[in-house]
Amino acid sequence: MTDTKGPSLIQRWLYHPQRQALRKALFQIHLWCGICLGLYIFFISITGSVLVYRNELYVAATPNPLIAETPAAVLDDAVLQARASQNNPGYELGRFVRASNDEGATEIWLIRGENTIKRFYDPRTGEDVGSAERLGQNAVITLISLHESFMAGETGRKLNGIAALFVVLLVLTGLVIWWPGMKRWRRSLYMHRAPGIKWKRSIWDLHSMIGIWTALFILIFAVSGVYLCFPDIFHELGDRLQPITDDNAGQRFVDRALYWLAFLHFGRINGIGLICDGPGLCDQSVKALWAVVGLAPAMMFVTGSTMWWNRVLSRWLHRH
Repeated sequence: MTDTKGPSLIQRWLYHPQRQALRKALFQIHLWCGICLGLYIFFISITGSVLVYRNELYVAATPNPLIAETPAAVLDDAVLQARASQNNPGYELGRFVRASNDEGATEIWLIRGENTIKRFYDPRTGEDVGSAERLGQNAVITLISLHESFMAGETGRKLNGIAALFVVLLVLTGLVIWWPGMKRWRRSLYMHRAPGIKWKRSIWDLHSMIGIWTALFILIFAVSGVYLCFPDIFHELGDRLQPITDDNAGQRFVDRALYWLAFLHFGRINGIGLICDGPGLCDQSVKALWAVVGLAPAMMFVTGSTMWWNRVLSRWLHRH
């Protein structure tokens, strides 16, 4: 008597996943999430990688303090303000900030309507010694705001969090789609460079390889991004899972988990790489790893959109 029973569902997933209806459905979810979120993913990926070095960028953009070299006595506030007003007739004093020492330049802002002039003045001679505009610092601050909320305040932050949720879905469906079966999974870990392989197949290999090797990192970025956009929801959930008591106050597992989730997003704590004790090779290596891996979503967008163009858009345009 022969056994007519076919392979089980698990066996079909293990050896022939491409034939499964669920995989095809997940492929469509993955495809359309990628299409809808593509430009968002590209932007967040690029800006996130740059902002790994946000502290260094801010320091580099900070102008060197201007030092007064003359031996004259320090002028009082009224004299400096009068000199600034003489140099800029019609403007009113808006801000007056002396340096922490007598040698540092005094920052003076003068305002007329919507126009603001920001200048440094020598505290001993009263001379205008340069612009107090902080263009580089403002650029870093603007980039941070764009990455966090698209410069749209709380509304932008919420939209960012919702988009990050869909990135989580994109990663999870991508992991299922990547699985090629027991006989071929090792071949899907790297690109194939054998003679005769077409460039379109190489794009697929590159997309799969980057996706599988960086999936955990991208998932961490996405989940932690959701947390940073909706911290109250996570904290309320943590309180439900592990209520605060007199015994665990300040020592709960959920508090430590959320603490690390936030810092994993940046790959650093107070400017120091996660596993490092202080500035140095370890610190710079961790930051470099986060910056490089942070570019993976952008690469996934480029390779994914290229495949979509080859398989769908170019054929549609050819027919029409």
